[in-house]
Amino acid sequence: MSDTPLLEIRDLTKTFGSVQALTDVDFEVRSGEVMALVGDNGAGKSTLIKCIAGIHGYDSGQIFFDGKPVTIHGPIDAAKLGIEVVYQDLALCDNLDVVQNMYLGREIRDFLFRLKEPAMEQRSAETLKGLRVTTIKSIRQTVATLSGGQRQSVAVARAVMWNSKLVILDEPTAALGVAQTEQVLRLVRRLADRGLAVVLISHNLNDVFAVADRISVLYLGRMAAQVKAKDVTSNQVVELITTSRSGSIGLPTDVEPGAPELQDGMAAAAADGDAVGAPAAATREDTP
Repeated sequence: MSDTPLLEIRDLTKTFGSVQALTDVDFEVRSGEVMALVGDNGAGKSTLIKCIAGIHGYDSGQIFFDGKPVTIHGPIDAAKLGIEVVYQDLALCDNLDVVQNMYLGREIRDFLFRLKEPAMEQRSAETLKGLRVTTIKSIRQTVATLSGGQRQSVAVARAVMWNSKLVILDEPTAALGVAQTEQVLRLVRRLADRGLAVVLISHNLNDVFAVADRISVLYLGRMAAQVKAKDVTSNQVVELITTSRSGSIGLPTDVEPGAPELQDGMAAAAADGDAVGAPAAATREDTP
């Protein structure tokens, strides 16, 4: 694991109109580590990730990548830096096969604009093999025939195939069964072992402690704590998520949980996709 952050965010603030979504957020992730990003519904996780991915602009703050200050105007800028996001809906096309999904929008063509199928098949197979994804029988089978864990593997493989340095995974184990969850968590750990920086967004603390090196806790638009996973317990993280403090760890005591600016942050995050009070995704068993 590198000692220098690959991605470093300083004092990032984001508002939606008069509503404060993020307030002076500091965040960092290093190459070769899994950084878990946790927080209750409405904490601002989605807003922060969308700022990193270039979907949202931000009002103030600085973003450094590879030690250099950068400005991310949109997803293309993020991709050029090597930032890839795997969202919860995966953005896969059920009617296309594995290769077609991995190259969707980035197809390789010859001078006559014909698809170079053999080259795309070879690189897709090599990427899946490199990640030790062995449960997919054929890279030419349609995504509709894959299980939840296999779909997640395809989405992750697509993200790392383009010389990415930072992979952000949004709830990768949501609605997966036990076996499929274990498969995805092994894949997450492999990404870090290959030297990539990984941000794991999850509500499942068992998953977080299974793979994360460090944990960042957002509380109503503020960064409550960034701690090593080995230095805290699950109960402490729950306290940080729900109250912003656990013992000596967390936000200063002069920031009250009911402060108006924090409530504004909850409202903004809810409008941005973190539905406040929304129930957690139901767990189901996937077919292998």
